[in-house]
Formats: sequence, C-alpha cells, structure tokens
Amino acid sequence: MDAAAPHLAALNASQREAVVHGVSGRAPGPPLLIVAGAGTGKTHTLAHRVAHLVASGADPRRILMLTFTRRAASEMTRRVERLVASATSAASATSATTGVGANGGAGGTQRALDTRGAISWAGTFHAVANRLLRLHADELALDASFTVLDRSDSADLLEIVRHEAGLSKTRRRFPKKGTCLAIYSRVVNAREPLERALAEEFPWCAEWHDELKALFRAYTERKQQSHVLDYDDLLLCWHALMQEPSAAARVRQRFDHVLVDEYQDTNTLQAEIVKALSPEGRGVTVVGDDAQAIYAFRAASVRNILDFPDQYRPRATVVTLEQSYRSTQPVLDAANAVIRLAPERFAKDLFSLRASQQKPFLVQTSDEPAQADYVADQVLAHREEGLALKRQAVLFRASHHSDLLEVELARRNIPFVKYGGLRFLEAAHVKDFLGLLRLAENPRDEMAAFRSVQLLAGAGPALAREVTRRLAGEPDLAAAVAGLRVPAAARDGLAGLAALVADLSGGAAQWPAQLTRVRAFYQPLLERLYDHAQVRALDLDALERIAAGYPCRERFLSELTLDPPQATGDEAGPPLLDEDYLVLSTIHSAKGQEWDVVYVLNATDGAIPTCRGAGSTPKLEEERRLLYVAMTRARDFLHVIHPLRYYPDNQPRRGDRHLYAPRTRFIPNELLVHFEQRVHGERGDAPEEAAGRGPVVDVGKKLRDMWA
Repeated sequence: MDAAAPHLAALNASQREAVVHGVSGRAPGPPLLIVAGAGTGKTHTLAHRVAHLVASGADPRRILMLTFTRRAASEMTRRVERLVASATSAASATSATTGVGANGGAGGTQRALDTRGAISWAGTFHAVANRLLRLHADELALDASFTVLDRSDSADLLEIVRHEAGLSKTRRRFPKKGTCLAIYSRVVNAREPLERALAEEFPWCAEWHDELKALFRAYTERKQQSHVLDYDDLLLCWHALMQEPSAAARVRQRFDHVLVDEYQDTNTLQAEIVKALSPEGRGVTVVGDDAQAIYAFRAASVRNILDFPDQYRPRATVVTLEQSYRSTQPVLDAANAVIRLAPERFAKDLFSLRASQQKPFLVQTSDEPAQADYVADQVLAHREEGLALKRQAVLFRASHHSDLLEVELARRNIPFVKYGGLRFLEAAHVKDFLGLLRLAENPRDEMAAFRSVQLLAGAGPALAREVTRRLAGEPDLAAAVAGLRVPAAARDGLAGLAALVADLSGGAAQWPAQLTRVRAFYQPLLERLYDHAQVRALDLDALERIAAGYPCRERFLSELTLDPPQATGDEAGPPLLDEDYLVLSTIHSAKGQEWDVVYVLNATDGAIPTCRGAGSTPKLEEERRLLYVAMTRARDFLHVIHPLRYYPDNQPRRGDRHLYAPRTRFIPNELLVHFEQRVHGERGDAPEEAAGRGPVVDVGKKLRDMWA
C-alpha cells in the first residue's frame, strides 16, 4: 500500500517510518523496536502500524497485541478498527473512481477487509495466557476448567499453607503472607534463584531460605490439588507450553504478527515468552522507552528493551520517535539534560514545536513545611491564572512524601485526590493511631474502641464487641473491663490499653506529650500487625509532627480525623470530590499521564534517589529515570522542589533529627542553566536587622589572644 495512504497522513516522518517498516502484504516482516520518547505518540503510532498491517493484507485474527492493561488493549482495538474503516472507505472511493482496487484488482481491498473480523487476540499477558492455556490444556496436563486466583486469594491460600507448616508460630520473625507472596512472584517473574532474590530484595528473609522453598512447593502442590492457577502460574504455564517444540509450533501457527506495548515494563519471563513466539523475530514489533523503565520492583527489566537489537541481530531495526506533542521545549531541554547523563540508553533528544520562554523552576525551600507552603501558593496562583486544579499534579517518590502537603491543602480548602497509595489519613496504621487518641477523647466512640481492642494480641471481634457494649454504659475503660472474662493472651494487652487511656484522659500526659505515650504503646503492635513496619512508621513520625502544631487533642482530632472505617484493613474509601480537585500521585502511578502544571516534591538525595535506590548502579539509574518520568509529565510549567532541611527515608522523624540534604545528584550544577532558580523560606520569616552600627569589639583579636 502506498505510504501516502489517507490513514497515514496524520503521522510525522518518524511515525510513518515506524508504521510502514517491513510491511509488504501478508508476510510478517523483520523484528522492529520503536523507541518512543515521552509524549511522542506511542499509542497513536502502534495503532496505525496494526491498522496498516490489516490494510496491507494481514489477517487481524492472526495478529497478537500484548498490552499491560485491559483498558490499553480495548483502546488500541478501537483505534485500529476506526483506522481500518477509514482505510477501507478510502479504498472504496478509489475503486469506485478508477475501477481498480488497491490490491491490484477491482475492489480487492474492500472484499479483503469485509471478509475478516476485528482483531481477536488483544489483551494483557495474563489474559492471553489464560485463553491459550485453556485451548492447550491437554498438552500441559491441565484441567481446562481451572480457576484463577487473584492476589488476595493467593495470599490467603499461602497463609493457610504457611500456618499448616507451623511457620506462623516460629520463635523468630518469619515473613508474613504478603511478603512471602512477593518473594514467590519475584523468583517466578525475574527468573532468578531464590537465593539471589532474597539476597538482593529481601535480605532480612535470607535466613528462611529452606523454609520458604518448602513453603512455595507446598503452595504449588495445594494449587494443583485444587485445580487453580495464580497470576504467576499463568505466565509460567505459557512459558512451559512454549518450551515443548510441538506445542510451541502449534501456538506459533496462530499468529503472523506479535506486537508488544510498553516493552520496557516486561519482566524476564514475559520477554522469554515473546522470544519463543517468534525465535527469529519475524513479525515482532515492540514499542517502549528505556528512559521510562521504572518498575524494577515488579521484576521488570530494562535489559529487555536495551538488549532487543542484539537478541535479533542483524535483522532488527530501531526507529526512534523524538517529536513530543506534550511538553514545551524548555521542559524537554531540562528532561533531556537529566537523562543524557545515564551511562546506557538509546540516544534521543526530544523536541517540540511548542515554543516557550518559561524554563522549569528549581525551587529550594527551607524545609518540608515550606515546601508544602510553596506548592499550595503556586497551585492557587496557577488557578487564578485560569488553570483548573485538575490540570495540575503533585508527584512524589513515595506515598508518605505528601503527608505534610495533604494537611496544608486541607487547611487551605484545596480539594485533592491521591493515586498510588492510600491517602495519608486513610491508611490502616494511621487510623489505628488516631483511633487510640479518639478512644481517650471519647470512650463511647464505638468504632475507635472496636478497632483499638482488636489491635491487641489474642483479642478478636467478640471481645471487641463486648468491650464496646460495656463502654456504652460505663465510659471508663478500666472500669468497663473489670470482671470481664478475657482470653489469657489478651489480658496484658487490655490492661495496657486501659492504662494508656487513663493516662491520656486523666491528665497524666499533657498534649502534645500524649503522642509519645501513644507511640510507645502502638509501636510493638505496628511491628506485629503489618509488613514493612519501618516504612509505615514514617507516616506516624509525620503524624506526630503535624499533631504538635495543634493546641490540643480535640482540635487535632476534629480537624484531621476521617469518618470511622467500616472494617479494619488498608482499604481506601471513596474520595470526597469537589467540582475541581488537585491530583496527588506517586511518580509510578503518574506514568502515561500529563498535566499542564507539575510539581515534583523532595528532589533531594535521600528521596530521589532514595537511600535504598542509591545502593547499586541499576537501582540508581532507575531512580534517574523516575525523575525523568516525573519531569516529562508537565506540559507547560514544571516546579522541581528540594527542601534544604529534610528527614530522609532511613532516618527517624521524631524530634529534630533531620539532615541538611543536597539537591538530587541527577541535577548537577552544569544542568542549572536549564532551570529558573527560586528560594522559598519558612512562613512568616523576615530578615533580621543588624544589632550594631559598627565594630565595637575586635573579636578576632580576643580569640587570637586566648592562645598567646
């Protein structure tokens, strides 16, 4: 088909090259890697390539499109169908005018397209695996009626097996079900030995190597007995199917073309599956951006996209998309400069036709409260300039980095929604802490009592309900539980809770010293109840600092406490949305999104990169890519903020144990030319006037004379 066909008219030169490369009739072409920079129209280009394949004679029923979300697959399919319909209409018009179809015969294209249905193999890796495994179940000795466990079901089943193996009663801390499942998934998807996964990602679990191996075997056997597969099994079984030559041949016969979106986010297991679908790469097209590979914590490997040309050498072709339709040129200049310092990457320099004189802002604030103050000021200023709150976003490396900002936004009546983690005040451990304070403030608070009692070892819902019932008639916890039959395991805990409430209610501990008392009581419970207690403790550190700014407990609770949860757990409630709202998001959750204004919080060493991320070159480079992804979400205005006084993730936030943190190493001095620098101090600060009018004491001479 001619490259000037109507459905190609909307493409720029690089996009058109990517769309038409190697397409000639129905035969699959050579392997192709499309390196699509941020905002360069990746989805647009991939959809056009699929449509061009179909318009050129490929059977859409023999095209496999692999994406990372169902929504992406559906959107891609809709776009392809629209584009094919457009090409069909154009071909019909040409045929009617000239009497010759585009395939060389009268009406050839029209008849060819009319005889085929829509693309039938489009979906996530797991969805396609599920479908293929049912078709090839006999070859894998699987029951074709197997059911699939979601992550929650998988964790619960693993917990049952864990308990039956006696691992829930070990004398030393054994990883809980969520951690066990994370270890299992890491081993499966990264295709690495258990020893390596433990050493590199879960070092505190390394002593349990043998027990974990036995646990995973028992877990696997239990799934097989029940004829169930979990998410990881879907990929494992698909991979196993492709290792048997005759079975693999039958799978390959189904597809002429394999197209993979977001290839930089594939893990080793997925990349091996793609390779097995077409060992020589014929008909394989992958699209992605090595500079946006930020999901190593999910076992994704940037090596998959970086090594693609070598895996299919010498036939592989790389086409790079560099024209961004999102950001202004100054934003791209800064982002290009940041990623250009990466030691290994596909060379590309994004450019834009959206000219602007406004450079990104690089803002130094005195501390994190000043950072929150600056962001709130700028959000309102941009809003007054006509930019709705929804067109602005605040991005951060870790969910707890927005804690202080959330309180400041609430104080200023700026509505927001948060993605990539729970809202700060909706996290279970924060609710626990607030519940203890609420119980002291009002012992008849049923939900606070019900939640607080169940925090105790050996205390279940029945005991919590009885305590709550008694408190309704006797609003004194110690008196209410007097004479109550309490399980032996819960006696000490209930007595400790009663003593805590008495101290907080009776004035033995004054505000805000009450926070220290509550923290001392809750910290052991936090470590017993939750995985990743150290990370969760950072939220409590922030909560203590926030609470210390209020004059009393009642004021603090009335302004910050959310409605009581309907059940315990980490479930976030529906957000209370205004007619407009600011977006708060982790950088990971912001990938693929864009806003007119973007604020990047905590651009300091210790946050970006995190202390954990700076430990090795691969992790450090992923941290660089995270900053690049955050910067390239901005269309017009970018604010990169680094607090001077900072509490890094591996330091406790209690008291004043802070650091003076340097600006992130990813923006060294030589890159400052790409930014407009600002300084924002603490609220209410004013320059102090000099006390004297001139030299009165020669202090230098006095100091020298000390040593005469």
